Amino acid sequence: MSDTHDIIARGKHVIRLEAESVAALESRINEEFARAVNMIYECKGRVAVTGMGKSGIIARKIVATLNSTGTPALFLHPTDAVHGDLGMVRKEDVVICISKSGDTAELNNLLPIFKRIGVPVIAMVGGMHSALARAANIVLD
Repeated sequence: MSDTHDIIARGKHVIRLEAESVAALESRINEEFARAVNMIYECKGRVAVTGMGKSGIIARKIVATLNSTGTPALFLHPTDAVHGDLGMVRKEDVVICISKSGDTAELNNLLPIFKRIGVPVIAMVGGMHSALARAANIVLD
């Protein structure tokens, strides 16, 4: 184990890196962000949030936060969705799909179904030229 001073220095370094990363998000707050906020605010149904793996964990946290602040939301596991849970999604809902690559097979399988239902899709994605980004109504980088 490192000495106390080294641990403290490393801890402070991590906090500085995280703070810089959060500050860098400011440049991504744009018209698409405003459109997404308005779409969620004006939603007459629920906000369904979906993602696989780590993105799914983030999706669950977003659902918990939305529900606790008064916005009806549900987590839609992509694999469970294709095995019956898509029945929870209605045209008056909004879907948020979270994927780092934007080419997650389980999510991409849902996109044509969301389109058929007529539910708008907000993509939170790292791959701005991905299948998810191309299919979404709103794309957040």
